[in-house]
Order: sequence, then C-alpha cells, then structure tokens
Amino acid sequence: MGKKDKADREKRPKKRVHKEEEEEDDAAGLEAQEVPAAAGKQVEESSTKLDEYGAKDYRSQMLLKNDHASRPLWVAPDGHIFLEAFSPVYKYAQDFLVAIAEPVCRPVHEHEYKLTAYSLYAAVSVGLQTSDIVEYLQKLSKTSVPDGIIQFIKLCTVSYGKVKMVLKHNRYFVESAFPEVIQNLLQDAVIRDCRLRTAEGGDMELLTEVITSKSAISRCVQEKPGGSGGASTSQAAEGTSSTPQVPEDIFSYYEQMDKEEEEEEETQTVSFEIRQEMIEEVQKRCIQLEHPLLAEYDFRNDTVNPDINMDLKPTAVLRPYQEKSLRKMFGNGRARSGVIVLPCGAGKSLVGVTAACTVRKRCLVLGNSSVSVEQWKAQFKMWSTIDDSQICRFTSDAKDKPIGCSVAVSTYSMLGHSTKRSWEADRVMEWMRSQEWGLIILDEVHTIPAKMFRRVLTIVQAHCKLGLTATLVREDDKIVDLNFLIGPKLFEANWMELQNNGYIAKVQCAEVRLGATRVH
Repeated sequence: MGKKDKADREKRPKKRVHKEEEEEDDAAGLEAQEVPAAAGKQVEESSTKLDEYGAKDYRSQMLLKNDHASRPLWVAPDGHIFLEAFSPVYKYAQDFLVAIAEPVCRPVHEHEYKLTAYSLYAAVSVGLQTSDIVEYLQKLSKTSVPDGIIQFIKLCTVSYGKVKMVLKHNRYFVESAFPEVIQNLLQDAVIRDCRLRTAEGGDMELLTEVITSKSAISRCVQEKPGGSGGASTSQAAEGTSSTPQVPEDIFSYYEQMDKEEEEEEETQTVSFEIRQEMIEEVQKRCIQLEHPLLAEYDFRNDTVNPDINMDLKPTAVLRPYQEKSLRKMFGNGRARSGVIVLPCGAGKSLVGVTAACTVRKRCLVLGNSSVSVEQWKAQFKMWSTIDDSQICRFTSDAKDKPIGCSVAVSTYSMLGHSTKRSWEADRVMEWMRSQEWGLIILDEVHTIPAKMFRRVLTIVQAHCKLGLTATLVREDDKIVDLNFLIGPKLFEANWMELQNNGYIAKVQCAEVRLGATRVH
C-alpha cells in the first residue's frame, strides 16, 4: 500500500502542472485575440547619425523654431516628449500630453512622456481627432515634429475610436459617425452573420440618427467659481496678457479646443443592430479588423432601466482634478467605459460615487476584499443621498440580500467563484446575471488577472465599466489588456502636483541605521 500511495503522489503534481500550463496557453491565445495588432506598434526611428561623443544627433530631423524659448516641449523621433514644467503654458501642455501620451517620469522642472499605440487609442476615444493631435503638437513643440512621429500618430488613430457599441433599449448597436467604416465592417462575413435579421427585411438598411452631445457631468456637479474650469481660464487669460512671450497661436488653439468640448454639437451617426448572443464574437472580429469597439452608454435616453433615487449630498465638493476626470468620462453626453488613475488618498471613491449619481441607474461595485466592500458602502452613505436599505453587500460574511437593491457591492472572487455555491448564493447570482446594470465600478482594477476579468465581465451585463486604480502597472504586462477588456485610460493625475497643492500628504523619506547584533 505504501508504494502505491507514493506512486499516486508522484503522479498528481505532474498532471496538475500540465493542466495549468494548458490553461495558461489557452488564456494567452484568448488574450492575443482580444488585443489588436496595432496596439503593439512602436515608433520606428529612422536612421539617426551619431555625433563625436556617440550620442544621437537629431538636428537634421528637429529644426529649431525662431520662438523656441516660448514653446514648452520637444518631440524626439523615438516617441519621447519632454515638457518644461516652468513654462507659462505648462497647464495646457500637460493636459494635452496626459491625453495622448504615457508619463515616464515627472520631476520638478522637466517631465518626460512617451507616445504609445495605447495612449493614442485613449486619445481618440475621448474625442481627439488625428488632425487635432498633430496640429497642437506642432504648435507646442520648440522644433519641427519629426515625420516619423506624424506617421505613427496617423497609423495608430486612422481606425481607432471610430466605431462604438451602444446598448439602447436592451438592444446592442454598432454605431459610427463614419458611414464608410460601417460599410467596410459589413463587407466582412463574420460581422454580417452577427447582424440581427428581421422577417420584414429591414435589416438591410442602416439606421441613421442625429445625436446632440453635451457634457453630462454638469447635471450632477455644478461649475463653481474658483474651480478647475473657471480658474484655469482666468489664469490663462492673465498669463497671456502679462507674458507676451507666449505665442498667440497656442492660447487661441487651446481655447478653441476647450470651447468645442463644452459646446453642444450635433453628430449624424449610422448604425446596425447585432444579435445579443454574438456580442463577444463581434468585439473580437472588430479588433482583428483594426476597429476596436468603444463602449458608450446613452443613459439619458435609457427608458427601459428605471432611475434610482440618488444624488450627491451638498457637502460633497469635488476637487478640480476629480471634476476633470469625470468630464473625460461624461464629456459627450454619454458614459464612456475606461480607467481613471488617481493616487492613494486622492478620492477615487468620491469619483466612483459621483459617476453613479450621474448615471442614476442600478450600480454594481467590485472590490478585492471584504474590507473594501465595507468601505464602499460607507462611502456611498457618506457622499450620496441613497437610502441605506438600497445598498447591499454580497460577500461570504455579509447578511444583506442584494435582490432588488439599487447599489450592490461585492468582490471579484465572489462573482468569479466557479465551484459549488449555497442555494441562497446561487439565487443571488442568478439575479445578478439577469440584471442590466447601468454602471459597474471596478476598484483596484490593476490587481486582478485578465482571466478573472473575462469571467466577471461575462457573468454580469453592464452598460458602462469604470476602472479605478492608483497604479496602472502589473509585473506580468497584462495591464495592457485593460484597454480592451474595460476601456482606455480616461484620466491620470500627477501626484506631485496634488502633493504641492495640499490635496494629498507630502512624502517624507528617512534613513534609520540600526546596529546589527552578532549571531553566534
């Protein structure tokens, strides 16, 4: 018996490891399908000469402008952008760079950013056009923008951000303001098979609609004097009048972009309806066709899902950077899915509660522990007017009954649990699967593996997904999957600025030397 038991023990781990390796290979294959090829593109540097010291000589590609001293940044041919933090137009340039590039390091006087395919995907998803990115980059740069950079921007933005998946009246539509893009998608056999067919044959025609877009966050948060919007504009006006060295074209162009974002505009869109069971297939196929679908929720016109009685309390005052992050999410009158990055202690919970109060539909909040669940419930009670009975927890320890609630708070592991549950937990899960959630808030979104995300996001159906995190970094490089599993990065705050403005505590480093005791 002893030899038989020993042989069984030796066999078991080998079988388990082999199974895990197969699962990892399958997961890697799925991830490859969910990330478009253009996402892996890098800036291709043309042949650059070296000077006598072995350094790269960019003088032939970056011609210095006559008024270079009054312009705030350099754009290198390798995609790195360097910004002067002491420039009079630093605020404008920083807002623009955060939208189009990834921050590398941001010390006191000089900030470094890098253009990536993902950052440009995020830029077009919040409404920036290719021409806007190139034109404003040329205006801010001290030198001419290298041709390779312009080609890279056009390559990454030519197809991204032009197609959206919109859920209206519990029906899914693929929508675009570019009719030629929709026609190209319908040329694909897979997309055509996923299109909803009707008995009358009306599915052959595209649905045309005129959408009026205006910022929706003003419904929930009123612009306050001295806030981010009014203060920055007045300071900019003073800066341009008192500092003549600032080029006029920079300020006028930024003012034009800011005005276009705030103004109400009408956009004509074309769309076609797809079958609900083929949503995942459509998303994968659109990624392969280099047209990843952006998820937007037209919550104002959602008459199927009832509004919940929830507003912000008068005591809830948003800070300027919190308002800015929410404007990125609700900038076009709809709720965009994506990730907001704020440092620890900067008020991510208040941003999430405000987003829920703006949408005012049934909301699901997911954290990574039962402690996080308790904190989120306390935050909703602190900042919103929702009744305590409408906030329910779904954890192994909580005694609440989420069925029928307006705000449900749970953990990733609770929803992604694949083994047998209790009878009561099964009933709750069936109810969660059957609901059409208006908003799902994913707290500490960077800590969960991609496999867990796929499981959770397929279990529940949500119109809009908002990820919150302080560090958009993972050691296994799976953080890039969030761009297409949830959405692009909508906003990222500079923790050094928040620290200098007194919004978060200042970091103090101290070295303490201790005498080591000799071990005999």
